[in-house]
Amino acid sequence: MTTQHIAIAGAGIGGMITALLLKKQGFDVSIFEKEKRAGGRLAFIEREGYRIDKGPTIVLLPEMLTEILEEAGVPKEAWGLIELDTLYSIHFRDGTVYRKHRDATVQKREIASLFPGQEEGFDRYMEEMQKSFKLGKASFLEKSFTKKKHFWTWKNIASLWRLKAYQSTKKYASTFFSDTRLQEAYSLQTLYIGGNPQTAPAMYSLIPYSEHEHGIHYVKGGYASLVDVLVQQIEENGIRLHLDSKVEEIEKVGGMVASINVRGRKIKIDGLVWNGDFPSIQEVTKEQRKYTPSSGCIRFYFGVKGRYDTDVHQFFMSNDFERHMKEVFKEKSVPTDPSFYTFNPSLIDESLAPVGKSVLYVLVPVPSGSHIDWSSEKEFINRMMDRLEAEAFPKLREKMEWMEVQTPNDAEVEGLYQGGSFGIAPELFQSGVFRPQVKPTQWKNVYATGASVHPGGGIPIVMQSARLAANQIIADFAHNSSTKDVNLHERIGESISTL
Repeated sequence: MTTQHIAIAGAGIGGMITALLLKKQGFDVSIFEKEKRAGGRLAFIEREGYRIDKGPTIVLLPEMLTEILEEAGVPKEAWGLIELDTLYSIHFRDGTVYRKHRDATVQKREIASLFPGQEEGFDRYMEEMQKSFKLGKASFLEKSFTKKKHFWTWKNIASLWRLKAYQSTKKYASTFFSDTRLQEAYSLQTLYIGGNPQTAPAMYSLIPYSEHEHGIHYVKGGYASLVDVLVQQIEENGIRLHLDSKVEEIEKVGGMVASINVRGRKIKIDGLVWNGDFPSIQEVTKEQRKYTPSSGCIRFYFGVKGRYDTDVHQFFMSNDFERHMKEVFKEKSVPTDPSFYTFNPSLIDESLAPVGKSVLYVLVPVPSGSHIDWSSEKEFINRMMDRLEAEAFPKLREKMEWMEVQTPNDAEVEGLYQGGSFGIAPELFQSGVFRPQVKPTQWKNVYATGASVHPGGGIPIVMQSARLAANQIIADFAHNSSTKDVNLHERIGESISTL
C-alpha cells in the first residue's frame, strides 16, 4: 500500500503538532504556509536586541502542553517552563490591588484581608470548580463531536446543566462572591480567548479555576520560542515545510478533496487539514457561513531603559468594566475608559533585552472588525499612554527606546477573522458542538485545527484540537484501509469459488 499523503494548510501551532503526530503514525505529511515564517500567532516582535512575544503570553494547562509535546516527539530538554509565584495582580480604581496565587490557603488569606466576609464563597468556589473541571475536561475538552448525536446525550446535557452553561461567567461568579470586584476577578479570564464575561457561558469559568489548580507559567525564552523547537522537529522527521505557499484552490472529486493548488502547482493529496483561522477556509470552499468574531486588541510593545518592579502579569480595571465590555462587544465603538493588561517578562527572563534594559507588552481589549480606522485614533493611543504612565509604568515615555503598536486592522491583514485576536468568539452557540469540529465540512477527508475549532482558543487548547484532528485522521484512514482489505478478501474468495 502507498503511504497516505496529508497536506496541512497553515504552519501554526495546531498545524505543526498535527503534522508531527501524523508522521509518527507513518503518514506522508506536507505543510503549506502562506507566510514566510512558521508559527502563526506565536511570533516575536524583535528590534535592536530586544525580543518579546507578539501574541500569547500566559501559559495555562502546563500538563496538557507538556503531554502533547511529548506525544509529538518533542524532547523535554528542548524547552522549559517557569512557574510564577504570584499569578498576577488586579488593580481596581479604588486603590485595591488583588493578587492571585496558586496556593488556595494564601489566596484565602488575601481575600480575608481585602474582602472580609467573602472567604466562604471562595471555599465553595474551589470545591465546586474542582468537580466541574474534571467533568468539563472529560466531557468536552477531550472529545470532538463530528457526529452531533455524540454530543446530544442525556449525560452531556446533564453535564452542561452541571457546568451552568445557561449562565454567563459573570453571573456564575456572583453566586460565590457578592463583591463586584471579586466577580470581575473570577470572570475577566474569558478575555484570554476573546469572550465577553457578561455573555460567555459559565463553562469558561474553568479558566480562572485552572489558574489556581495548575498555575500560570512562562516558556523560557518566550512562548514563541516553541516555534523554532517545532520547526526543528519537523525537519528532523522529514516533514516538508513549504513557506510562502498559500493553498489557493481545492479540487473535489466525489465528495472528497483530491488535490490542492499551491502557487500554480497541482498537488495530489489523500487528506487536507485546515490550520488557517477557520472562517478563512470559505475562501476556497466558497461557503457563506457567518461567525461572530472574538474581540480585537490594541497591543503596545516597548523596549525600555532599566526595569519596572511589578508583577509579571497585571490587570488594570476601568471605573466601569461592564461599560467597557459593552463598548467592545455590543456597541463596537472605541472604548472611553478601557481596562488593560500588562506583561513584564524581563523580570524572569534576562535574555529578552540588552543588559540593563527590558521589554514590556500592553493589551487593550477593543472591538474587532474593520469599521474603525485605528490609524486615525491618535487621541486614543495618547490617552492610553497617559494611563500607562499614571497607573502602571511611571515616566514610560522618558524611558522607552522604541514603541510599536498593532491593531485589529493589522490582525485582519494577517488573516485573523474580522481582526479578532482569538478566533471566533466563545459564545454559547459557538462552543462545544456548535463550534467548527475537526471534521468541519461535508467533505470526508477535510479536517481542521486552530483557535476557531473545538475545543477553542489558547495554545494548549489549540494543541488539543490538533491531537483530536490527528486521532480522527488516524481512525478514518485505518477504517478505510480495513474496508479495502475486507473488499479485497471478498473478491479473492469469489474468484476462488469460481475456479
